[in-house]
Amino acid sequence: MSASDRRAKLERAHPDLSIRRQCAMLGVARSGVDRKPRPVDDNDLEAMRRIDALFTARPFYGARRIARTLTEEGFPIDRKRARRLMRQMGIEALGPKPRTSKPAPGHKIYPYLLRGLSIERPNQVWAADLTYIPIGRGFLYLIAVIDWASRAVLSWRLSNTMDASFCVAALEEALARHGKPEIFNTDQGGQFTSADFTSVLIEAGVRVSMDGRGRWMDNVFIERVWRSLKYQDIYLAKGFALDIPAAPRRQSESERRRLLCRGETRTKFALRAP
Repeated sequence: MSASDRRAKLERAHPDLSIRRQCAMLGVARSGVDRKPRPVDDNDLEAMRRIDALFTARPFYGARRIARTLTEEGFPIDRKRARRLMRQMGIEALGPKPRTSKPAPGHKIYPYLLRGLSIERPNQVWAADLTYIPIGRGFLYLIAVIDWASRAVLSWRLSNTMDASFCVAALEEALARHGKPEIFNTDQGGQFTSADFTSVLIEAGVRVSMDGRGRWMDNVFIERVWRSLKYQDIYLAKGFALDIPAAPRRQSESERRRLLCRGETRTKFALRAP
């Protein structure tokens, strides 16, 4: 359970437990309960938009390469700031990496069930993922549930926090509207490993699968959805277009084929309103 979820459980009018005691029991800092969130700096918002546009074009870029590229484009930013904003946005470079992070404490991690599996029909495997969406003077988080076989977006939700509640709402809507899959695959993010999320799947009789650390290839299909959504409906249509340098000309033929296999020719998907 995230810190924001735990803070939401505080009861100021509790007859027996003081706020200080509730904070101790929930494992949250008393000093942060009444603190108002600091408004996002306009310069940070601009940096986040540029990071998101560059990351959408080149999802294999980490904080170091993003900082260097933006600085070369005339938007000075150091690696530490780029890393902090990427963490706030919930993004990291796609690629094999050592196991440097751990799931939320106390959350059960389920085995990966898709290895060697042939996915050939709808409702065989669903997946979910989160991304960052820029808005006028801030940003939101978007979750989408997709069907792997058809690449269709089954449900989606927006939220201004990365807690589990809006993820659960999107999952429940997808189950109500489209039946249930045999397997539901996610990464090991705290929203997806929480009991609130996994209990919905278990009660529906769905097998839970989670990517292993470094299994970046498992995100390829939904990353293509994010790329299409952002370029077609956000950066171009909504006036957030930014100058992104062209891809290196020295790409090999195998690299171009790999990019095509990742979905360059799959531009049709359905993002339907709830």
